[in-house]
Amino acid sequence: MRFPLAALAVALSATASQAAVPCGGSFSGFVKKMKQEAVARGHAPSTVDSFFRTVRQDLETIAADRRQGVFQLPFLDFSQRLISQNRIQRGRQMEQKWDDVFERIEAEYGVPRGVLLAFWAFETDYGAVQGDFNTVNSLMTLAHDCRRPDLFRPQVFSAIELYEQGGLDPASTTGAWAGEIGMVQMLPGDIIESGVDADGDGAVRLKTSPPDALTSGAKMLRHLGWRPNEPWLQEVEVPAEMDWAQTGLDTKKTASDWLEMGVRPRSGSLQRPDLPASLLLPQGHEGPAFLAYPNFDVYFEWNESFVYVMTAAYFATRLEGAPVYDAGDPEPGLNERQMIRLQETLKARGYDVGGVDGILGEMTRKAVQAEQERLGLPADAWPTPSLLERL
Repeated sequence: MRFPLAALAVALSATASQAAVPCGGSFSGFVKKMKQEAVARGHAPSTVDSFFRTVRQDLETIAADRRQGVFQLPFLDFSQRLISQNRIQRGRQMEQKWDDVFERIEAEYGVPRGVLLAFWAFETDYGAVQGDFNTVNSLMTLAHDCRRPDLFRPQVFSAIELYEQGGLDPASTTGAWAGEIGMVQMLPGDIIESGVDADGDGAVRLKTSPPDALTSGAKMLRHLGWRPNEPWLQEVEVPAEMDWAQTGLDTKKTASDWLEMGVRPRSGSLQRPDLPASLLLPQGHEGPAFLAYPNFDVYFEWNESFVYVMTAAYFATRLEGAPVYDAGDPEPGLNERQMIRLQETLKARGYDVGGVDGILGEMTRKAVQAEQERLGLPADAWPTPSLLERL
């Protein structure tokens, strides 16, 4: 699912007379104020009335937003759940079926087919499961909810613009619970910015046209910073001993520098020795290891979950021919209750863990790594029950 990090900047682009509608309060009052702001932004009153005529609050959207326990799984469990042999086989079939589309995409945008196939698989199972939430209802519900209103308010106004263009029906357009539409799940603002009529039928149809959906996804990735003809992730082997505190997204060295430190590609050679890369250990120094190149950072513009990003990037390499990872033998991690206890402990010590939610995100990893280093433990950012007891 695509959560744009620039949403707040878009929300603040309105003039002073178009002050942001506050979240919360009665939903009907919120709708009234959003309609007023839409008119102030230049939309015709009749269009605004028509757009909001069928809108209603959707409590199932709120429930789905709060129900994201799958992201609490560690990388090995999460990736093994999402990457099935059937998904790999379907990916091969889709690659062959739409080979000419992928060739055009790779030539024009420089986004490899494996990257798009992985998103297509994870987001909608190659278009089979696109979601049945009313898009406008979901966006308005999440904009009204006070957990992340600045993320979703701009998407409501983008949806109005999409409606004006004929690309959305407020009463019937459906998609994911967070307002994404189509085979690769794009938000209204992304569709306006990156939607492509790749099949030449005169319309951008992301729900029914694989060429439109895949090409639009590629254009969006380029807009987000994808660098053509560069790798994104490569599995490596690490030495038994090294300064584990240098691992993680914040530390970047050229791939050749990592080679000098004893890091070796698990198969083949370094894809780009000259590029900066981070050494990532999703389950510590005894689990799988990867070099993450600059394109890996673009994944976080698509989804902010570390475990999702790792899995999507890894699956893309599999679809491009990489072998199954070496799972290693990592120490057991923490269950949800233990992770919450860890986050509470780290927060009490002054760390910003990005919320006590039981999910091992990047901010929690940074805090864990700092404490491991302080305690003289391998600072690989992988929290274990023994670390929790030490803390």
